[in-house]
Amino acid sequence: MGGPKYPSNFKSYVNHSPVNIKGIMVTEVAFIPTSQARVLSLRFISSVCPTRKDQNLKNPLLSWKEESILEREGGRSELRMATQFPDDFKCPISLEIMSDPVILSSGHTFDRSSIQRWLDSGHRTCPITKLPLSEHPSLIPNHALRSLISNYTLVSAPKPQPHPEPQTLIATLTSPSSPLHSKLHSLDQLNQFSKRNPAFRRRLTESGAVSAVLNCVGSEDSSLQEKALSLLLNLSLDDDNKVGLVAEGAIGRIVAALHGRSPDCRAVAATMLTSLAVVEVNRATIGTYPYAIRALVSLLRDGKGREKKEAATALYAICSFPDNRRRAVECGAVPILIRIADSGLERAVEVLGLLAKCKEGREEMEKFNGCVKILVRVLRNGSSRGVQYALMTLNSLCSNGDGMCLETMKEGVLEICMGLVEDDNEKVRRNASSLVQTLQGKH
Repeated sequence: MGGPKYPSNFKSYVNHSPVNIKGIMVTEVAFIPTSQARVLSLRFISSVCPTRKDQNLKNPLLSWKEESILEREGGRSELRMATQFPDDFKCPISLEIMSDPVILSSGHTFDRSSIQRWLDSGHRTCPITKLPLSEHPSLIPNHALRSLISNYTLVSAPKPQPHPEPQTLIATLTSPSSPLHSKLHSLDQLNQFSKRNPAFRRRLTESGAVSAVLNCVGSEDSSLQEKALSLLLNLSLDDDNKVGLVAEGAIGRIVAALHGRSPDCRAVAATMLTSLAVVEVNRATIGTYPYAIRALVSLLRDGKGREKKEAATALYAICSFPDNRRRAVECGAVPILIRIADSGLERAVEVLGLLAKCKEGREEMEKFNGCVKILVRVLRNGSSRGVQYALMTLNSLCSNGDGMCLETMKEGVLEICMGLVEDDNEKVRRNASSLVQTLQGKH
């Protein structure tokens, strides 16, 4: 019996060495300022060291209330932590377990890859405190937390479950005599094991599962169709599979699902096109496929919240291929996107930013009464990404038309841009500066 086996020096490491948890140096748990913080810290240490009484972690400075909380939760904690990591191990940005924790000058700890992406995007503030950082912030390795994560992973990682044989599950999908509930169960299992296991996904594709799954996507039963689409989405996580899925005829089945009766199926089908469009050759193929872009535009117009968002995301991915921008415009995407942008879906502004790069897209935007006003509202109230693409769209419009430039000036965009050139986000600063140059060059 007893708790997990730790390295021989782990007890003294926890009790006597300074431990940095999320940038807080902890040498004696009882000296953390508040009762709640002390309880949380003891929960953390007891989670990585479940035999708390043997570790002599009780402290006379704890109140009876704090002790009662720990005693009450102690039994549940050991069981819970067998399958869950403490929140302190998770990066505040990605919410994933940190593999390379580093401390920012603000005192908070992040996974290196996540905070580096934050800094590379132009931010110079702490994501948590919003306090300013230096121009070249230093990232200090958090060796103590990394060691804790490593030790916890070694002793608490659950034993891998054996995978079912793909051939057996696929046979259930292809057999005409298989009842619906058996097919649904097979798809559930295939989804479960393929979601986070690249090796299992490879076994699936090598065993000929794709054609069987595509047949299920064509089913009239919405539950079967949705589970099959989710499995296709899992398989498409690997770039090598994205081209193979298209070669096996996935686009036709997915486009048909965009016209289906189930909102969830339509949303997943749009997400599937987004995943396939990660590969450039697939963007061209999807764009030339009959009714693919038109189906997305229809979903953008007639769908509900999630459907609209997924359709806009798919259009953004597909229209990063220049030839598809004209096709989207011809399908009537521009006025629909402008109305949706006005309702608050910023993903529509991102698509407009791409469509404004083609002549046909700009002409449609110029025809839409109030287009500039809507984009200006995004500049005033939108997120950094929304502002970035609103600036990009306005710059494209103003660079190619004096009328749009004059209307933009009347809306006070030059003054807005003067403020945005000091923004924390580097891309916002760059796009604002570019639009300022365009407006000043026209007048």
